[in-house]
This record gives sequence, C-alpha cells and structure tokens, in this order.
Amino acid sequence: MGSTRRTGRIRSRAAAIAVCVAALAAVTAVPAQAHEPERRVPHWELKDTGAPETRFRGLAAVSRTTAWVAGTGGTVLRTTDAGATWRNVSPPGVGELQFRDVEAFDARRAVVLAIGEGEASRVYRTDDGGATWTESFRNTDPKAFYDCLAFFDHRHGLAMSDPVDGRFRILSTGDGGRTWKVLPDGGMPAAQEGEAGFAASGQCLVTSGPKDVWLATGGAARARVLHSADRGHTWTATDTPLPAGDPARGVFALAFRDRAHGLAVGGDFRPDQPSPNAAARTSDGGRTWRPAAAAPPAYRSGVAWLPHSRAAALAVGPTGTDLTTDAGRTWRTVDTGSYDTVDCTRDHGCWAAGEKGRVARLEH
Repeated sequence: MGSTRRTGRIRSRAAAIAVCVAALAAVTAVPAQAHEPERRVPHWELKDTGAPETRFRGLAAVSRTTAWVAGTGGTVLRTTDAGATWRNVSPPGVGELQFRDVEAFDARRAVVLAIGEGEASRVYRTDDGGATWTESFRNTDPKAFYDCLAFFDHRHGLAMSDPVDGRFRILSTGDGGRTWKVLPDGGMPAAQEGEAGFAASGQCLVTSGPKDVWLATGGAARARVLHSADRGHTWTATDTPLPAGDPARGVFALAFRDRAHGLAVGGDFRPDQPSPNAAARTSDGGRTWRPAAAAPPAYRSGVAWLPHSRAAALAVGPTGTDLTTDAGRTWRTVDTGSYDTVDCTRDHGCWAAGEKGRVARLEH
C-alpha cells in the first residue's frame, strides 16, 4: 500500500510540473483569440516584504510556504505563510554587513553569509527561526573575500573565498555551520589573473549529492567552472563559453539537478553592455560546457531547475526571467521583472528575490 501511495504522489507531482511547464511556455506563444476563455498561467506574484530599501541577493526556499531572504543592511527576513507576512529576524548589531547568501534547512535552522574584505566576511547560524544568532566564523585574513555558501546535507557544507595567494580558498563545516575550518589548497588549481567569484545570487557555489560541488568564476580571460567530487579537497577547472575577458563578465550562477546535468548563467552585469552566450549546459558533471543555441537576451544572475523536471529551469536577472524546457538548449523570456536570485523546492515552490525588497513566488 505504501509503495502504491508513493507512486501516486510521484505521478501527481510529475503531472503538476508538466502542466506548469506547459503553461509557462504558453506565456510567449501566440496570444489566445478573443473568443477563447482566459487561461491562468504560472506567474511571479510579488509578496510585500516591507523592506523597499533592501536588495535581497540571498534566498533559501524551504517549501511553498517557508522561505528566507538575506540582503543589504544586515537584513534577514523569514516567511512561513507563503509570503503573506514576513518577520524581520536579522542578527542584532550587523546593519553595516551585506548578506549575500542564506542556506536554510527548515523554518528554524539557517546559515547566512556576509561578504566583504577582511572581517566583513562572516557566517551566522540560527536554530530558533532567527530569534537568536551565533557568529560562527569571522574572516581575519585581509586578502580573503567570501562570496557563497553551499551545503551537501544538514551537517556538511562549504564556503568559498576569492583567491588568496593565487588559489580560491575553501572553508568547510561538518556540524551544520557551527564551526568552520580552512581546507588545504594543495588540490586547488591556480587561479587566473583577476579571477574571482560573483556574490550576486548565492549561487556561485552549488552542490549535488553527498560530495559533488561546483564553483563559478569570472573576471579573467576565461570564465570557468571548478568541480570537486570530494567535498572541496581536490578540484578540476573547465572553461565555459560564457563572456569573459573583463572584471564584469563571467559565470554568475550554477544549478545542477544531479551530479551530471548542470546549467550556468551569467554574462556582463553592466546594463549598457550586451551579454551574448549568457547561458551554457553540461551533461557530464561540468567536464565540458556547451553554449545555449538560444540564450537569454541579457545578463542573468540566478538559475534553478523546476522541481521534478529533467528539462525545465528558470533563469533570472535585472531585466527578466527566462524559461528553458529543453534542459538549457534554448531559453525564452517569460517575465520582465527584476530579480537577482531564484530557488525552487520539491513541493513545487519557486521563489525569486532582488532589488527594492522584491520577493515573489511562482503562482500556478
């Protein structure tokens, strides 16, 4: 009986996501004739966060009802009612910090990363929904600048810093972010001149499964993706076809639906500069990357696979949201609102966040 119920749930989820993908694709299809009934298609529905001065580049979607966002001014917000209300759960006394990433395990446990040079790079953890926070890491190396966090499970996670002495620096935790240690850099390839990560969406470091992790780079002659299959101890680097050759260009975000199939988005974040080839895909774990045949029309800073789909994903940026229904081969714009980051959950919850306090949930 249990197996039958599980099979039914899986089929219903697959059916639901198929309907969602088809409806999203219809947004840019030929308009319906006047005599046809109006169809309700999935769309971003803005949720009032009450924080219009805050830019949220950190987003952790827990479910359709629960999400965390983190941003400028040391701000952390949490909702448990699908965005109807938001609680300010910011750590006290951190108004000068810039939170760029948040990773949440549930409605009570979360880890946030503040970026910046030297001691501005910090990590905080809460176990009570943000009622109290513990500072679990403060960077003391003036040459380090941390950009992103990622977890393999509720215990094991990594944070990455821009290169220190010619190599990206990796911070590791085995207790859910309560304590951290810098990993040896002997297994890290040398960085290119000017190479760094982009703290644009909390997606420059991503994981899949118990040990695989990928790191996105830019700012150098080649935009690369680095991969580790042993939780950050040894790495290999691969060039991507995304724009490079300038400090404003590179890979800004990654998403992997399993350890083989991944997406990369980015481009040139300057609004007056074009971003051709702003997306790429891999089917071999990042060993090779192929450009999208029809890429997003502009720079994109966030990307996420739609839940229970092998082919559908969303990419977001300041000028809009794009949808792929063929695993990154082609993309088309389905919304023109400004978002920096996007995250989806297994119960069909997709959230996006960005400037001017904007947070939205994909409504079906």
